[in-house]
Amino acid sequence: MADPNEIAALKASLRGALSAAESLASVKDRVERINPADDAGADLLEELTRLSHANAVAATALRGLVETMVGRR
Repeated sequence: MADPNEIAALKASLRGALSAAESLASVKDRVERINPADDAGADLLEELTRLSHANAVAATALRGLVETMVGRR
Protein backbone atom coordinates (compact mmCIF):
# COMPACT_ATOMS: atom_id res chain seq x y z
CA MET A 1 0.00 0.00 0.00
CA ALA A 2 1.30 3.44 -0.89
CA ASP A 3 2.20 5.88 1.86
CA PRO A 4 -0.02 8.98 1.40
CA ASN A 5 2.59 11.18 3.10
CA GLU A 6 5.29 9.94 0.75
CA ILE A 7 3.09 10.63 -2.29
CA ALA A 8 2.30 14.12 -0.95
CA ALA A 9 6.02 14.72 -0.46
CA LEU A 10 6.72 13.53 -4.00
CA LYS A 11 4.12 15.90 -5.43
CA ALA A 12 5.44 18.83 -3.39
CA SER A 13 9.03 18.04 -4.34
CA LEU A 14 8.16 17.91 -8.03
CA ARG A 15 6.28 21.22 -7.78
CA GLY A 16 9.33 22.76 -6.07
CA ALA A 17 11.69 21.53 -8.77
CA LEU A 18 9.41 22.80 -11.54
CA SER A 19 9.03 26.18 -9.85
CA ALA A 20 12.79 26.52 -9.48
CA ALA A 21 13.29 25.60 -13.14
CA GLU A 22 10.69 28.15 -14.23
CA SER A 23 12.45 30.83 -12.21
CA LEU A 24 15.73 29.97 -13.89
CA ALA A 25 14.01 30.07 -17.28
CA SER A 26 12.86 33.61 -16.52
CA VAL A 27 16.39 34.94 -17.17
CA LYS A 28 16.92 32.99 -20.40
CA ASP A 29 16.28 35.96 -22.68
CA ARG A 30 18.66 38.18 -20.72
CA VAL A 31 21.40 35.56 -21.02
CA GLU A 32 20.73 34.98 -24.71
CA ARG A 33 21.02 38.73 -25.42
CA ILE A 34 24.53 39.01 -23.94
CA ASN A 35 27.01 40.07 -26.59
CA PRO A 36 29.94 37.61 -26.52
CA ALA A 37 32.30 40.60 -26.52
CA ASP A 38 30.68 42.03 -23.37
CA ASP A 39 30.63 40.98 -19.75
CA ALA A 40 27.51 39.36 -18.30
CA GLY A 41 27.14 41.95 -15.57
CA ALA A 42 27.29 41.51 -11.82
CA ASP A 43 23.53 41.78 -11.29
CA LEU A 44 22.75 39.05 -13.81
CA LEU A 45 25.47 36.78 -12.44
CA GLU A 46 24.18 37.29 -8.91
CA GLU A 47 20.66 36.40 -10.01
CA LEU A 48 21.92 33.34 -11.92
CA THR A 49 23.87 32.22 -8.88
CA ARG A 50 20.77 32.43 -6.70
CA LEU A 51 18.43 30.82 -9.23
CA SER A 52 20.79 28.03 -10.28
CA HIS A 53 21.46 27.18 -6.64
CA ALA A 54 17.72 26.99 -5.92
CA ASN A 55 17.29 24.81 -9.00
CA ALA A 56 20.08 22.46 -7.92
CA VAL A 57 18.74 22.13 -4.38
CA ALA A 58 15.19 21.43 -5.58
CA ALA A 59 16.35 18.88 -8.16
CA THR A 60 18.58 17.16 -5.63
CA ALA A 61 15.74 16.95 -3.12
CA LEU A 62 13.45 15.41 -5.73
CA ARG A 63 16.12 12.96 -6.80
CA GLY A 64 16.81 11.92 -3.22
CA LEU A 65 13.15 11.30 -2.52
CA VAL A 66 12.71 9.27 -5.70
CA GLU A 67 15.82 7.20 -4.95
CA THR A 68 14.50 6.50 -1.45
CA MET A 69 11.16 5.40 -2.88
CA VAL A 70 12.84 3.17 -5.48
CA GLY A 71 15.08 1.66 -2.82
CA ARG A 72 12.10 0.52 -0.77
CA ARG A 73 10.43 -1.22 -3.67
